[in-house]
Amino acid sequence: MQYKNLPGTDLNVSRVCLGTMTWGEQNSEADAHEQLGYAVEEGINFIDTAEMYPVPPNEKTQGRTEMYLGTWLAKQRRDRLVIATKVAGPGRRDWIRGGRTDLTADVIADAVDTSLARLQTDYIDLYQIHWPQRNVPNFGATEFDPAKEKAGPSIHEQVAAMAAMIKAGKIRYYGLSNETAWGVCEFRRAADELGFPGPVTLQNSYSLISRNADNDLAETLFREDMSLLAYSPLAAGILSGKYMGGAKPAATRFTLFDSLGLRFRKPMVSEAVDAYAALARRRGLTLVQLALGYVASRWFLGASIIGATSLVQLEEDIAAAQIALDAETLDEIKQVQLRYPNPAA
Repeated sequence: MQYKNLPGTDLNVSRVCLGTMTWGEQNSEADAHEQLGYAVEEGINFIDTAEMYPVPPNEKTQGRTEMYLGTWLAKQRRDRLVIATKVAGPGRRDWIRGGRTDLTADVIADAVDTSLARLQTDYIDLYQIHWPQRNVPNFGATEFDPAKEKAGPSIHEQVAAMAAMIKAGKIRYYGLSNETAWGVCEFRRAADELGFPGPVTLQNSYSLISRNADNDLAETLFREDMSLLAYSPLAAGILSGKYMGGAKPAATRFTLFDSLGLRFRKPMVSEAVDAYAALARRRGLTLVQLALGYVASRWFLGASIIGATSLVQLEEDIAAAQIALDAETLDEIKQVQLRYPNPAA
């Protein structure tokens, strides 16, 4: 397993991060602990979760994922692990804190305390804003709509709230998720103005078919000296190949929950997946190896966040995420990208 220091921190994280969002819905607590044990044996020290999980989120299950992680974490050497979680953004989940999801200082403090209790730990290594407070096109939306503007706590207030949590020793660092280039820069600018710590990571969707991080976000990460934590590097399983040809395997995410991940099922996605699958066959690789190897090759990557519903899947994905693709394979990927630049944008 390779490790990387996240710039601006003393966190040395495994380049593969264990994702957890199925725990409590598709996976039991015993499954979660089995996955954690295997991941640690493979050298993974970085685990990512969220107060909103499991997915699909609902009032009955919300918080279970952190709880399952907490019952395992309580028995571990805490200083050997890097634990990341997230505070839910505004709207979308009105049953979290009775609808109190605007990212005010008191809401962030309340969310931190609740996550600490579920996780059975005294501190969170990396605390992330799950999606922005402000109006942004997100989760597959492609156009900014000024008509959706609404009032809410400022970025300055959010920065100050995170700084207070750092000062209190409850979190060590904070990051952003599902954020835009403007948002990252504005958070860093506000932190500089206030003399407070700024965000150190960006967690966004990134894969062969979801490449929004390759342009202005890549420049932002370079100039702000930040790393990308890539979630959905297999595009919610689309890049495993299991849905090719219109297949609907039993007990899989899109079979069970048809409204999830619609951004990964846009019209050109299946054509792009077919092209990448053909490329993988030509190069003697599985589609999973091609997809995860590509994400691992990106210069701005901090870690690939890998989640699975079975231990067999997890074993395959962890191994594939550590593959180094050769130059010829990467060149062939570029040729496919000319035809399908960003089909799941």
